[in-house]
Amino acid sequence: MSAVNDTKFQPAVFLLTGIPGLENIHVWISIPFFLIYVASILGNSVILFITKTDPALHEPMYIFRSMLAVTDVGLIISTMPTTLGIFWFNSREISHDACFAQLFFIHSLTFTESSVLLCMAFDRFLAMCNPLRYDSILTLPRIAKMGLVSLLRGVVLILPFPILLKQYQYCQANMLSHSYCLYQEVMTMTCSDIRVNIIYGFFITVSSVGLDVLLILFSYVMILKTVLSIASHTERLKALNTCVCHVCIVLLFYMPVIGLSVIYRIVKTSSPLLQTVMGNIYLLIPPLMNPIVYSVKTKHIRARIIRMIIK
Repeated sequence: MSAVNDTKFQPAVFLLTGIPGLENIHVWISIPFFLIYVASILGNSVILFITKTDPALHEPMYIFRSMLAVTDVGLIISTMPTTLGIFWFNSREISHDACFAQLFFIHSLTFTESSVLLCMAFDRFLAMCNPLRYDSILTLPRIAKMGLVSLLRGVVLILPFPILLKQYQYCQANMLSHSYCLYQEVMTMTCSDIRVNIIYGFFITVSSVGLDVLLILFSYVMILKTVLSIASHTERLKALNTCVCHVCIVLLFYMPVIGLSVIYRIVKTSSPLLQTVMGNIYLLIPPLMNPIVYSVKTKHIRARIIRMIIK
């Protein structure tokens, strides 16, 4: 009898969802998704190629931007197979292990990207508030260590998630509301006590992403204070313009993350369509827009892209 009960509460797979209510036109919906995936991968790959091949761009600001491009490509690749599989082949089933692996990569790369954004804020803070020590502090070995710590931080913080989820039993209601696996949703599928997951998830969100946001905000308060002390209005605008790219990318990243967290933790009666839309914005828009923002607002990168096109 025990074995029968275990089988009853342990479905072999999760079922992913495309766009609720629009299943009949999934093939057509796949076109913009496919174009976004291609544009994101190409855009970030171009940024990486230009940064690597142009010695003038071997500076901390551009190296951190390359790290951001790598995490963006990783996020796109993590979700692309299951999303396009649903739209093109109606392939909705995903095994527990594959689901846990996918959510591990999605969340660890998200936390890594948050760390990289904090490194970029530190870069702008030094450039504005302590320019004389900028080169001596942000050396190439130190930048490499900052990138490695950002990656390890994301991996170490998220690694307990799949380990904990693998220990649980899962109810028959195994329908997920996204075309990929998110930890916030998968843990609600369990029939086990998930208080440890809730507490740990809240703790690392506040202590890592929340702390990153506060430190980024603090860095820009100090930058603004320094800029306002500059007498020349033209010099103020020039100084602030160097931070515009990073501010835009910070907003593009954190606003969807906060929005999705609010939907899962506060707006419990939100519609499946709203959850799906916010989930797609959270993972698709930042990787698409980041290379566009940098290409438009960064003179050196824009010039290199134009030269590549002309050739």
